Amino acid sequence: MESVSEIEAAAEKLAGEAGLDEEECFRVTMAVREAAVNAVLHGNDYDPAKLVTASLEYDGKSLIFVIADQGKGLDPDKIPDPLAEENLLRGTGRGIFLIRSFMDEVHFKNIEPGTELTLVKHLVPAAKKK
Repeated sequence: MESVSEIEAAAEKLAGEAGLDEEECFRVTMAVREAAVNAVLHGNDYDPAKLVTASLEYDGKSLIFVIADQGKGLDPDKIPDPLAEENLLRGTGRGIFLIRSFMDEVHFKNIEPGTELTLVKHLVPAAKKK
C-alpha cells in the first residue's frame, strides 16, 4: 500500500502544478488513489510479488494518469452498480463509481497480465479577462 501513497502524492502535486483549485485537486487525487488501491487490492490481490505501475502526465490541456496492475484482468461491464438497491449496503463498485464521477474520461484496457486504467481530466482554460 506504500505505492498507493506515493502515486497519490505525485497526482496531487501534478494537479496543483496544473492549476486546479483545491476542490478539483481533491477530486482528481481521490480518483487516482482509488485506481491505485483497486490495482493493489483487487487487481494484484495484495500480492507483493506483483507490481503496480503508474504514469502521470500534464500535456497543457489535460491531466492523464495511467495505473496498471498484474492481476487476472477486469471486465468493467461486470462491476456492480453501487447505486442499485441490491448493492447499497455492499462495498463493491464504489471506487470505480467515484473515479467515473470525478474524471472526464475513464478507459479500461486488458493487458497481459492485468488491467490498465487511464484517467483523464480535461482542464478548462480560465476565461480571458477584458
